Amino acid sequence: MAKIVVMGGDGIGPEVVDAACAVLDRVADRLGLDLGFEHHLLHGACWDVHGEWVLEETVEAARTADAVLVGAEGGPKWDSMALSGPLQERSGLSRLRYNLDLYANLRPVKPFPALFDETPFKPEVVRHVDLVILRELCGGVYFGLPKEIQVLDDGTRRGIDTQVYTEAEIERIVRYGFELAGSRRGRLCSVEKSNVMESGVLWREVATRLHAEFPEVDLVHQLADNTAMQLVRDPAQFDVVVADNLFADLLSDQAGMVCGSLGMLPSASFGDPLPDGHRPAIYEPVHGSAPDITGQDLANPIGTILSVAMMLRHSLACPEGADLVEAGVGDALAAGHRTRDLLRGDPRPGQTVVGCTEMRDAVLTAIDDRLAATTESDGGS
Repeated sequence: MAKIVVMGGDGIGPEVVDAACAVLDRVADRLGLDLGFEHHLLHGACWDVHGEWVLEETVEAARTADAVLVGAEGGPKWDSMALSGPLQERSGLSRLRYNLDLYANLRPVKPFPALFDETPFKPEVVRHVDLVILRELCGGVYFGLPKEIQVLDDGTRRGIDTQVYTEAEIERIVRYGFELAGSRRGRLCSVEKSNVMESGVLWREVATRLHAEFPEVDLVHQLADNTAMQLVRDPAQFDVVVADNLFADLLSDQAGMVCGSLGMLPSASFGDPLPDGHRPAIYEPVHGSAPDITGQDLANPIGTILSVAMMLRHSLACPEGADLVEAGVGDALAAGHRTRDLLRGDPRPGQTVVGCTEMRDAVLTAIDDRLAATTESDGGS
């Protein structure tokens, strides 16, 4: 039995995770996968019960799980607390990533045809987009020390965040980028700010050195601000984009609008295999906890459902299930189902405004319909 550790977290997290688990359970039932779900608290939900952002037993459960599914963390109740110190001591999810050394965060960006007209971009700009933003997840300015707010002698305050990367940290994420690009269309865009940042100079030097090991991959160095502009001008030019923790965080949110909404983007976080060969992984939507719509059945669960598709493909060795989930999402969107974040203005003829539960049901129905059609086709052949 494959063990799936589930953490709904805060805000809309439990809602979208419940929807994704229902899809995963349906696919497992139809394809004969043996899955076991183990539920744990994360961040604010954990703090309210235990006074900790995440329990050590949860970290260990994630370390030994076949896969981890996370919803979202945070909200005004906890974000306003006086927090200091390293990020892994202030965020349950960051502690999970840091303690499991899940340094490679994959954020695929591939819009569905039904949404070509629903993005801020012209349809001809987005129809050929198929890119992955690879985010370094355990270093950089989010984890660098010192990280504090100082009170100066004159009583004024100064905030300090430290951008720091070792050569080894850069090498492992850029190497991952080369390998990923080599398995796709062979183009890697390495992003930094070497014109003004020493960490960017080192990043570019390491990427250049590694390129000699991957001559079949085309390497482009690009400054982060130019990359942001290029993602708007011509997002289809990109294959794999690798960047540090901060820049990739910003660029992936921007790229999310190519798909119509940040609620559409899944992600997966990996590290190197452990000595026993096991490779922990966390799957989660890119969006946040959206406290303004929590509990109203308005959230878009597709980013989390597509995260389950990534789980099926990468951790559960079930590409058939991954294809089925992705096709089910495409069918539900093609049938006109839209959560509010996917609409630009009022719904058009043929479109139905749905909530989280109804979108889940639309995807489940689409999956069942596809399986039924396959069964009929097999029976008639």
